[in-house]
Amino acid sequence: MEDAESDREGRPVGASALSRSLPVPPLWSGTAHNRHQWLLAGVGAACLALGVLVAVTVPDTDGPAAWVMTVAGCLAIGLLLLTGTLAFVHVHVRIDRDALEVRCGHVGLPRRRIPLADVVDASYQPCTPMHWGGWGYRYRQSHGAAVVVRKGPALVLELGGGRRFTVTVDDAEAAVTVLRGLLPTGPGPARPGTA
Repeated sequence: MEDAESDREGRPVGASALSRSLPVPPLWSGTAHNRHQWLLAGVGAACLALGVLVAVTVPDTDGPAAWVMTVAGCLAIGLLLLTGTLAFVHVHVRIDRDALEVRCGHVGLPRRRIPLADVVDASYQPCTPMHWGGWGYRYRQSHGAAVVVRKGPALVLELGGGRRFTVTVDDAEAAVTVLRGLLPTGPGPARPGTA
């Protein structure tokens, strides 16, 4: 009977393939929630219900064009509010040895994965939705990209080429400490960034 195949380090070949397929536990993970977004989601659901109610019960006395525009408008506004707000009710940030990953909402979309090789520095700072123009996935040329779900602490990544990525997350200071320990420049003290 032949022995099982093994790799150069003496492990069975199947074991190394299995270890590559298992998820890597995070070194740090954090979340941020915004309960106010549920109010906007309720408005979106009400708009959807109004669109369905108009489509089913209201006759097109002003002509089919006005009726179609009313129904389509209510449905479109309702869907936009629902999907836009539910996607940013909360955010989950995960740091492992290779990357930082941001997942939004219950479905995990939008999602962004930033390899740590692209990160030059990390800091934390207070963040307000007004600074970014509201909640959600934001971009401002002078500030870079951001995922903003609430007012409060934010993790700020300085990326290569002068780019910046900001995400609001609880305990951003701990995330900065973990990230700085993983960066090639070595660990540095967690310090607030500048807006």
